[in-house]
Order: sequence, then C-alpha cells, then structure tokens
Amino acid sequence: MEDQVTQLAQLKKVGTTCTCFNLRKASRVITHLFDEVLQPSGLLVNQFTLMVAISLVGSMTITHLAQELVLDRTTLTRNLKPLERQGFIQIQSGQDQRMRVVSLTPQGQEALAKALPLWDLAQTRIVEQLGQERWNTLLSGLSDTVSLFRDS
Repeated sequence: MEDQVTQLAQLKKVGTTCTCFNLRKASRVITHLFDEVLQPSGLLVNQFTLMVAISLVGSMTITHLAQELVLDRTTLTRNLKPLERQGFIQIQSGQDQRMRVVSLTPQGQEALAKALPLWDLAQTRIVEQLGQERWNTLLSGLSDTVSLFRDS
C-alpha cells in the first residue's frame, strides 16, 4: 500500500513538473492553434515551418536541414514526402549521388506566400495573449534550452 502511495505521489510530480510532459502539452496547444489558422492555406504548421527553413537558404541537403531543425533524418524525410507529392518541394541528388538536396518549387513559394499572412495572424494572437514581455521570455528560454541540449 505504501508503495502505491509513493508511486502516486511520483506520478503527480511527473504531471506537474516534468519538462517534457509540459513542453509537449504546450506544443500541442500551439500547434492546434497554428494549424487552425493556417487551414485556408492547405498547410499544417509543421509543413509551413519546413518550407520556411528551406526558403531561407534556397536549397540544402536533407542532412543539413535535419541538423538545423534538430530532427532525425528519417522523421524529416517522412515529413517532406507530402510536400514533395503536393509539388511544393523537390528533392534531387546532390553533387555526391548519396546526398539529397531539397528546395522549394515555384508552387511551394506560392503556397508559402499564401500561408505567411495567416501565420502572422496566429503569431500575433499568441503574442497578444501572452503579452510581449512573457513572449520574449518564453522565446529566449526556448532558444537557450535548444542551445544547451542540442549537442548533448
């Protein structure tokens, strides 16, 4: 009986203090909001952010993109497939045939341009809800967290 009480206390602690649990919960809420606002563009927020990352550099290898986004290659490749099927990105062999280079297509650039004002609406809504100071603190904390653990 005492073990069950101890375990229950431990489980409650996980629910209230676990970094991963709480970050993932917050992430799901924010993802839902962005997906809802981006819906008229036909893009989900994870697709939008992938396309933004690709657009910022023009083209890059899948390995480099995975490193930049802190994703494993398998997950990234799986997430790129729908964008490729929709004609928003193209994946081609690089100079080294083993490398795959991803870039936006003109259709992808159009989709991104259509989604950008919608993203701005969602972003503005979040910043207004949190307040500029809390949003700045949150963004700084998230950036610090990625920096601290990225190379661990």
